[in-house]
Amino acid sequence: MNQSLAPLAEQLRPQTLEEFVGQEKLLGKGKILWKLAQQQYLPSLLLWGPPGTGKTTLAKILARNSGADFVFFSAVLSGVKEIRQIVSQAQERKETENKGTLLFVDEIHRFNKGQQDAFLPHVESGLLTLIGATTENPSFHVIAPLLSRCRVLVLERLRDQDLFGILKRALADETNGLGSRRLKIDDDAAGHLVKMADGDARRLLNSLEISANLIDPADQEHTAGTITLATVEEAIQRRSLHYDHDGEEHYNLISALHKSLRDSDPDGALYWLVRMIASGEEPLYLARRLIRFASEDIGNADPQALNVALNARDSFHTLGSPEGDLALAQATLYLATAPKSNAIYAAYNKVLRDIKETGSLPVPMHIRNSPTRLMKEIGYGTGYKYAHDDQHALVDQVHLPEELAGTTYYEPTNRGYEAVVRDRLTKWREILRRRKPQNPSDDKGDRSP
Repeated sequence: MNQSLAPLAEQLRPQTLEEFVGQEKLLGKGKILWKLAQQQYLPSLLLWGPPGTGKTTLAKILARNSGADFVFFSAVLSGVKEIRQIVSQAQERKETENKGTLLFVDEIHRFNKGQQDAFLPHVESGLLTLIGATTENPSFHVIAPLLSRCRVLVLERLRDQDLFGILKRALADETNGLGSRRLKIDDDAAGHLVKMADGDARRLLNSLEISANLIDPADQEHTAGTITLATVEEAIQRRSLHYDHDGEEHYNLISALHKSLRDSDPDGALYWLVRMIASGEEPLYLARRLIRFASEDIGNADPQALNVALNARDSFHTLGSPEGDLALAQATLYLATAPKSNAIYAAYNKVLRDIKETGSLPVPMHIRNSPTRLMKEIGYGTGYKYAHDDQHALVDQVHLPEELAGTTYYEPTNRGYEAVVRDRLTKWREILRRRKPQNPSDDKGDRSP
């Protein structure tokens, strides 16, 4: 093994595109990065992907391939002052060596607007070729002028087969890897390392390095230097799931939860709920989303759903985690298996649309409040029919503004309790329809169509 103090992941960093593992959609023959490498041309890029997928490595390889000078810049540790120094050095390099500068900005999503504005003109002029690396959706964090001048390339989490290949190379490489130690690894241990890496090559190699160092040299005579499942479990201790509370992955996971609920898949819904809790999501945020779902996607198909969601929120508030997590799980499974209807959500949006289009339409005179004599004299409340005076508690009078009279917003489905509501409304409308020709005098003052 190389005696360098650098971590194993750094020692094994690929130096050429041929050594690079994964990202075939970008590096495969005829794909964008393959073509750019062939042409030795490099535009400004934003590399967006999960940790450990090779963003920094790709930037270094592309810089070397294009002949540009590679400058590493940390969005966390550096500021505008350092940007000015880099610009000055880039100008000198261009004038004296006729050589370009590739500025690699790690964690570019952490740059504030002032920092991004500082190097924007130099990217526009071509003095700097920018490659930004981010684990967050760049459209959330990168200013529009800079985003428009960069090509966004999406890197995917590494596949298990990619990680197994990296693991095999690390154990065999005698120059930069662990090959000189002649270590072996059980299949179960290798599988566990790959599983726990969760698509992250850096995490895989870090865990492998710790596992290798846990093997007592004195024991190697008896075990032939074998990394076992027990060794790996001791090295890893616990899994740290990839999750960003304010960025892309947050919205992906909550979308997966909501859509699993909507599609009545209790297994999928429970998985995404627990996945978010295990990743550190605020449980009360999840409780609020369940409450929203109960009205948006179930509504009156099961009116009890809203109570279940509210009770789950209150239960978690009382118990906390982990005891209260089960209340959220119970509510999730109830909502997933409840009959579904978005009739309330659709009706609400229709009303909102009409309000935006028609503005503040006046309340019909007959259903206005008339607490004073003046109001009564000018017609407030005139013609109002009191529903409880009718044997069915039904009256045929308009309750919408005149311009919207006759509009139907709420259309119950035939699922769950909403089927009862639908049947009830149908019967009521039929009663009112039959009354019109029989009691035409009752229609005086009626504004319905």
